[in-house]
Amino acid sequence: MAELLNGQRRTLMCGEVTTNEIGKELTLMGWVHRRRDLGGLIFLQLRDRSGIMQIVFDTDVCSGDLLDKASTLKLEYVISVTGKVRRRVGNNVNPNMKTGEVELVAEELKILSEADTTPFSIGDDGANEALRLKYRYLDLRREDLQRNLVTRSKIYQITRNYLAENGFVEVETPMLGKSTPEGARDYLVPSRIRQGSFYALPQSPQLYKQLLMIGGMDRYFQIAKCFRDEDLRANRQPEFTQIDLEMSFVDQEEEVMTLTEGLLVRMFKQIRGVDLPEHFLRLPWTECMNRFGSDKPDLRFGMEIQKLDETVKNSSFVVFSNALKAGGTVRAIVLKQGADKLSRKELDKLVEFVKTYKAKGLAWYGLGKDGVKCSFAKAVTEEELNAIAASLQMEQGDIALVVADSDWQTAVVSLGALRCHLAAKFELYKKGDFAALWVVDFPLFEYSEEEGRFVAMHHPFTSPKNEDLQYMKTDPARVRAKAYDVVINGDEMGGGSMRIYNRDVQKLMFETLGFSDEQIADRFGFFVDAFKYGTPPHGGLALGLDRLVMVLTDTANIKDVIAFPKMQNASDMMSDAPSTVDDKQLKELGIKCEDHDE
Repeated sequence: MAELLNGQRRTLMCGEVTTNEIGKELTLMGWVHRRRDLGGLIFLQLRDRSGIMQIVFDTDVCSGDLLDKASTLKLEYVISVTGKVRRRVGNNVNPNMKTGEVELVAEELKILSEADTTPFSIGDDGANEALRLKYRYLDLRREDLQRNLVTRSKIYQITRNYLAENGFVEVETPMLGKSTPEGARDYLVPSRIRQGSFYALPQSPQLYKQLLMIGGMDRYFQIAKCFRDEDLRANRQPEFTQIDLEMSFVDQEEEVMTLTEGLLVRMFKQIRGVDLPEHFLRLPWTECMNRFGSDKPDLRFGMEIQKLDETVKNSSFVVFSNALKAGGTVRAIVLKQGADKLSRKELDKLVEFVKTYKAKGLAWYGLGKDGVKCSFAKAVTEEELNAIAASLQMEQGDIALVVADSDWQTAVVSLGALRCHLAAKFELYKKGDFAALWVVDFPLFEYSEEEGRFVAMHHPFTSPKNEDLQYMKTDPARVRAKAYDVVINGDEMGGGSMRIYNRDVQKLMFETLGFSDEQIADRFGFFVDAFKYGTPPHGGLALGLDRLVMVLTDTANIKDVIAFPKMQNASDMMSDAPSTVDDKQLKELGIKCEDHDE
């Protein structure tokens, strides 16, 4: 039967006990992590969030009743134990444990809660993920998950302290708002009072934080929960958290970027002891795409994309010549000393890999120890091969991987993905290295073949570059945005922009996106109306807090940094959400569900 504390209090947490406590009487509480019964001697590992402490039940100290009681303990029982701390000796010392020099000799034991056999061993991260998510409260007892959540908490504290020091006010914005379908799919919430109408959960607090600037709050921030009904990936969840901020009376990207750098520098220093540069590298979007094939490049390694157009412009290899005749390009990356590391079978897999990025194929040319290995050697002359090697500055042992395509973006994106794939495969960077940069000068618009119109690359409230405003009506593809993304180790950590604060420019933006006056009024009427009453120049940014925790904890899965995450299909295995609801609830909302196939 479970016992009561009856006012008994914990002296320290398990991981806090040091040699300073030798000889002192302590009361510790936690879960039974391990138990070894040696007859007249029982060793117990007691675990809480702070760590593990060894408990000893010794016949020289314990009564027979206490020893008998200790022998009934099973894994994950919750107990309170009181005794004196003594120094471990000889082989009993564990240098791998924070508390490995001390142990507690038990004098009193209370069993606060018994436990059934768990469905998997606590701490076994190799157990089936679906099972661990079903019993997430048990998986949370894992040391690494608890450490991740503690790191997350520290990020909250650092953020709040830093932004408060810089004059920001924390303001909560509504969770129930208006659906503005320009971006990802909304999560909708039906209204009981206005049947047939719906709220939308926020994809971001974008409109509200701009309205706060119009409202004179000057500097706002929020650690905001956001929702997007989209397909999940390793670094994406349907509900996520962002560090959201906005500043008034700024019109240069540099002001927001510099402030954000200060926050990230402090964060990495206090959590990882890493000194990020005071100012990050700035690279224009076009340069990033051409050099790295990505708008979130990983700068921890080289293997940059190189252009071969001039070198192969007269090539007899039709794959190259046809791509160039169609106005396309021929690009390559060089894997240093990779010619003999990649077998023909592995090269064939790389061909299929780039095809998933819409490339039509992959050519290769290697200078192996047994001679040249080349997929297009029969179609070109030796002089052409030598010219390619010279252009790419290849050395003995290197291999060039080449994509030719009529569309330059397909060529660079497929090679950019291949670049990262090979870097991970051959460990071209060290774990614990951090490379940060800003990507700037994004296109303001991108053309959507699906919708047959230009759409905003970021969102429709992003300001165009002053010098590009003249092209809004005549050549939208040429217009660059006052936008900026911060990238660390090949992952976008966040992004922002200077906002449009002139109502005429905002109207022009909506017109370029193909919105009619009626659509503007219906979707954004309350927001556009606010521009009539004096809007300060302003800009801001949102950092993905979940992704920041992933980088700072060297975690590849976003589920490892969220206390109660969703599965790939956006379901919660533990609570069985989403689930059906009573017909009474649906009737109150004026909703009728159609039959559907499971």
